[in-house]
Amino acid sequence: MSLYAFTGALETGLAFALVALGAYLTFRVLDFPDLTVEGSFPLGAAVAAKLMVSGVDAWTATFVAGLTGCLAGFATAFLNRKLRILHILAGILTAIALYSVNLRVMDRPNIGLINMTTVYTPFEQLGVPSLYAPMVLLAIVVVVAKIAIDLFLGTGFGLAMRAAGANPRMAEANGIQVGRMIVVGLAIANGLTALSGALFAQMLGAADVSMGIGVIVVALAAVIGGTALMPSRAISMLTLACVLGSILYRIALALALSSNAIGLTASDVNVVTAVLVAVALWTPVRKSSLLRRPGRFK
Repeated sequence: MSLYAFTGALETGLAFALVALGAYLTFRVLDFPDLTVEGSFPLGAAVAAKLMVSGVDAWTATFVAGLTGCLAGFATAFLNRKLRILHILAGILTAIALYSVNLRVMDRPNIGLINMTTVYTPFEQLGVPSLYAPMVLLAIVVVVAKIAIDLFLGTGFGLAMRAAGANPRMAEANGIQVGRMIVVGLAIANGLTALSGALFAQMLGAADVSMGIGVIVVALAAVIGGTALMPSRAISMLTLACVLGSILYRIALALALSSNAIGLTASDVNVVTAVLVAVALWTPVRKSSLLRRPGRFK
């Protein structure tokens, strides 16, 4: 694998690490299978791109994109808590609606951002090579987001959210508003996802209405694969595992596609993705079956 391919895989892994952190909040902490990310990821890209081509500076556009992702999370929470729609269906409905919303926002299927001032431009002006500028900023953003989530889940509100996800009935019996926890958790998760979409679009040089397809699979691969490789009960280690899982997933994908011996091409990316996710799902099952094997500790 060339240096360019490795750098691209690392940058993409860092960008999707934000999605993985959001998926950790919904799937692991809240036990809420949220499929809204399929729509909130391109929503962040669409909003940021539209604002940037309209003359808004890249930093403001990226911040607003993150806020719109929070609104997408609110919409899913509203469908689930107020209209009593099953959580999976609520996320699907929001994602479907966001496809049309994204088209409305951009007024066309895609917007190009080539030769525009992005959030990575200041790093290039400081002397960081253009090849590594996205990596530097994304690393900073991911570290800040990871630490913020660690601190948040360690607060009283965060502990209440974890309790709501672990045992909703017991949490309600102890005075915790489970619905409120779901609303806040989905808002944070989709805000991170939209932020990731905005950063990814600026790194890619374009925002496309279909760029959210398969995002949930990538997020689950990062969360499940990372936590399988680094099993722990500590929140700080689990969030670190999600970040590393996202990076390792992208590097493994790049290695598989760049291996001439296997004979895979870019058109096989979905097959490779399915295989990697299957391995990530199978690993913890295999590990638990080995632990339960009779006579293991004899």
